[in-house]
Amino acid sequence: MAPAPHLNPDALQTLRQTVAARVERAELPGAVTLVARVGDDGAEQVDVGVFGETGLGSGHPMRRDTPFRITSMTKPIVAAAVLALVDAGGLDLDAPVDGLLPELADRRVLTRLDGPLDQTVPAERPITARDLLTFRLGFGMNGAPPDINPPYPINLAAEQRDLVLAQPEPRTRHTPDEWIRLFGELPLMDQPGTRWRYNVGSLVQGVLLARAAEAPLDDVVRELILDPLGMAGTGFSVPEDQARRLPDWYFTDPAAGKLTRQPADPWQTWAAPAVFPSGAAGLISTADDYYAFARMLLRHGTHEGRQVLSPESVELMTTNQLTPEQVAEAPFPLDGEGWGMGLSVTAEGRYGWDGGWGTFWANHPHLGLCAIFLSQTTDAIFNGTTAEFDTLATQAAA
Repeated sequence: MAPAPHLNPDALQTLRQTVAARVERAELPGAVTLVARVGDDGAEQVDVGVFGETGLGSGHPMRRDTPFRITSMTKPIVAAAVLALVDAGGLDLDAPVDGLLPELADRRVLTRLDGPLDQTVPAERPITARDLLTFRLGFGMNGAPPDINPPYPINLAAEQRDLVLAQPEPRTRHTPDEWIRLFGELPLMDQPGTRWRYNVGSLVQGVLLARAAEAPLDDVVRELILDPLGMAGTGFSVPEDQARRLPDWYFTDPAAGKLTRQPADPWQTWAAPAVFPSGAAGLISTADDYYAFARMLLRHGTHEGRQVLSPESVELMTTNQLTPEQVAEAPFPLDGEGWGMGLSVTAEGRYGWDGGWGTFWANHPHLGLCAIFLSQTTDAIFNGTTAEFDTLATQAAA
């Protein structure tokens, strides 16, 4: 019999003390952490830490089941739903998406990124679902903070159409059909398949999924991924009692020099169905729910004896799909890492992604390790908090 997965208790204590110290220093109001080791035989060891409050001075303690806006950690779940539909024969990775998204047929491509919208050449080939999953459709973010979309004509045209191609809030007001129609009015930034650009591929994936399955995106993701994994606390909208418990959102105001609560959509927004469920950043989830998803990937697509994703799709999703040149040229926020389908992949095989409001997830398959950090403090992913957490989590698995 294989030995049970083991986490080092001393290393876990160091991890807990480190996160607690950051909360005590008011670097973030609170967080929920989950570290787990998963064995091939189904055995596992899970450690969950709950720290601080949902808002500075709120008096509302974090709980293990606290819901979080996971923002860009939505991307891997939606990519998995696309691949599940591929597994079921409902999509072809390498077929043009034109049949389902005729708005994206006969693309034109800018001759230069900052050039006029009428200076274009024909696309050399159609966009495929593989292009969407690998973020090589030819469109996406093209700057870095604080100016992730510089004032080029193409970016201004997207803003004028209220497409909301970068930030999770405020949401676009358009329905999926109207959104894809307006997006289709814009030329591409690059030839399909040639360059990695962030975010927009996940938005288009959402529209593609809904049309392929002939159902709203939230229903499709629930049927293909959330329900099979028992992720009852995850959704593009959630019940009122859950929405009311969403933590406040914080980041450090440069002018004030201190952590500051930021304006965000009220809880009522999350208790109602989204007009445009964002495949890039639209999900709410919990630590245990996201672990169910991460564990499924570590177990090669299985959950409680059910094959949610084929091993081949898991391999595709969690293996770098970019050329070395594409990695080197990739703009923010890839930072030299590879990209699979919906998530980043390092040279060591670690994969996962984080969310701009202070959430983080990584699987280390060679260790059978999953590490999840959930907060609603943007600073956490830029000031070393989540990187430190991941390092401490790996030490617990050593």
